[in-house]
Amino acid sequence: MSTPADAPITASTPVRFSDPLPAEVDVVVIGGGVIGIMSALYLKRLGLSVFVVEKGRVAGEQSSRNWGWIRQLGRDEAELPVMMEASELWDRLDADTGGRTGFRRAGILYLSSTKADLDKQAEWLDVARRHQLDVRQLDGAGVAELVRTGEGGKRWLGGLWSPTDARAEPWAAVPAVAELARSEGVGIRENCAARTFETAAGRIAGVHTEHGFVKAAQVVVAGGAWTSLLLRRHGISIPQLIVRSSVARTAAMADMFAGNAADEELAFRRREDGGYSISALGSHDLMIGPDAFRHFFTWLPVAVKSLGETRFLPFSPKNYPDAWGTKRRWSKDEESPFERCRVLDPEPEHRRTEPARKRFAARFPELGAPEILNVWAGMIDAMPDVVPVVDRVPGHEGLIVATGMSGHGFGIGPGFGKAIAHLAAGRPTGHDLSRFRFSRFTDGSPMVPGPAL
Repeated sequence: MSTPADAPITASTPVRFSDPLPAEVDVVVIGGGVIGIMSALYLKRLGLSVFVVEKGRVAGEQSSRNWGWIRQLGRDEAELPVMMEASELWDRLDADTGGRTGFRRAGILYLSSTKADLDKQAEWLDVARRHQLDVRQLDGAGVAELVRTGEGGKRWLGGLWSPTDARAEPWAAVPAVAELARSEGVGIRENCAARTFETAAGRIAGVHTEHGFVKAAQVVVAGGAWTSLLLRRHGISIPQLIVRSSVARTAAMADMFAGNAADEELAFRRREDGGYSISALGSHDLMIGPDAFRHFFTWLPVAVKSLGETRFLPFSPKNYPDAWGTKRRWSKDEESPFERCRVLDPEPEHRRTEPARKRFAARFPELGAPEILNVWAGMIDAMPDVVPVVDRVPGHEGLIVATGMSGHGFGIGPGFGKAIAHLAAGRPTGHDLSRFRFSRFTDGSPMVPGPAL
């Protein structure tokens, strides 16, 4: 079945990028998602030669399956400066791609139905003030001016409003930036799994792919849900797990709010096609596998906090990164797990589609129950403190890891991509990245979970 024009990219999407493997480059980027593509673009703009290897399709996994939010609101404070830069970079990238990303600075609104929730939201205003971010708390009347629920519709007590936040269309945006990167000299190859990376005397020497070897002094691993599996093959451990989240797309409807919003039960975003992307909150599924057991105690604080929100499943589908039968060891000359599952295309949780549809209809009764055109799911690469790892790997000179975006990677992608490029080039990143250090789970420092949404 072919992929709809306004739906995530899948293995059936035609290959767009098939550049020949070079003999040598300065940097190989493993993974053609938003982080990998952005890193490659900014690496090239710093004057480095770079090649991206993608086992399936550019943006085929979570980078085309996310909500499409470009969000400063509610960010972990350590992420916020990177995100603020990313917001400006998205604006420029949209111009560079001829407006093909779907970028719209339409704002993000966190809605509240209770005084307790409003008080909790107000705490983040101090973060916004410290960073001179345009965020304001609205009362019920202020919310009603922004969100037109109509007669008999939902009336929220108030909300937290960030008018400079934005949205984009993930399945269009990341491939558009990839085409921009290639036009500037970045090589990209889909259907090209990185099997192993080569080291010599503790230094990166290159990458063995299914189509041959590429010599490189530096490698950026931005493999999303697959990163932990690749690193473990080389004796490197990170406590990354993957969770499934489902999203539905409605048919075109009247415009009652042009931005992105979420309350206690529902998230929704206006789309370029006139419909909405909707998702029931608290709808994550954690599929249990070897890594889930291995990192149980590291994840325990988050598991306790979200126990009532996350459904635990006893196993992953065959060939998934943490499936019980997935190989953990392979050689450079044999088929790897990455070739056995080109694109993670999980079955959506259809039982959660109807609650999302009903919640949307209850909030906007004048619109009627939305027609659901399609439903999809994505596998989110998550870390136990809900912030990513973006760092060089100690003891492996030339190896940079950028993963565990915890569902927040699409919006912040250009910011981290630029920071990764500067890290690889030996230049100042312009940001304090210590919160995202590789060693934080083993250096004895306390784990401080960031905001989940």
